[in-house]
Amino acid sequence: MKKSLIMTCWIALCCIAGHAFALPKDFVYLKDVDPTILQDIRYAQDHNFIGRPITGYETSTCILTRKAALALHQVQLKLRKSHLSLKVYDCYRPQKAVNDFVQWSKVPTDEKMKAEFYSRENKAELFNLGYIAQKSGHTRGSTVDLTLVAIPAKPSAPYKSGEPLTACFKPYNIRYQDNSIDMGTGYDCLDPAASTTNHHLDIIALKHRQWLSTMMKKYHFVPYEKEWWHFTLKDEPYPNIYFNFPVKYDL
Repeated sequence: MKKSLIMTCWIALCCIAGHAFALPKDFVYLKDVDPTILQDIRYAQDHNFIGRPITGYETSTCILTRKAALALHQVQLKLRKSHLSLKVYDCYRPQKAVNDFVQWSKVPTDEKMKAEFYSRENKAELFNLGYIAQKSGHTRGSTVDLTLVAIPAKPSAPYKSGEPLTACFKPYNIRYQDNSIDMGTGYDCLDPAASTTNHHLDIIALKHRQWLSTMMKKYHFVPYEKEWWHFTLKDEPYPNIYFNFPVKYDL
């Protein structure tokens, strides 16, 4: 009994001292603001341009500044009226994850996911081409990668590490089938076809990109030219701070 009491007191003191993980001030879990927004956090999985979970992603959940999460909630309310939903692929990203990208880029032989994500690009040029950055807006907590999904949502196709890959710019019915509507490419397609200024796509895909962009701009998100899925909140609360806490659940 005495030993149990000592252990209980020790746990309580650790929590008071700050040893239990807690989000920084003004950060929230998106599921607590809007649980209807779908989540498919790719950097906590194997199905991304590197092919393994990325350092700093200890669980698959979206963390954002409260201001960005509330703005996404407003977008979602509008979309639900049209039987659509947002689906987030990446939200806050710790600096240690960005550093992991940098280290991966220095290993020229590690190209296990090239056939899907950057089949027409030289891995060594991905930073210079603007597809990956050594300082990412995601690390400031108000940048999000997302798409549109028709509801009720169908399940995404299962992905098994090592399976044959299809280029992300291939036609909608050929490339990897997640449950996004046709946006012209898959997510994280490091290819010119993903650019918002690329108009050599199917008219339906272009319409969907415009729809997403219009809705996001309406609620003060700014698109990134090279990636149709990438948006940063205008007047973000931490424009000059790059955070490094892990993506994990509060205790």
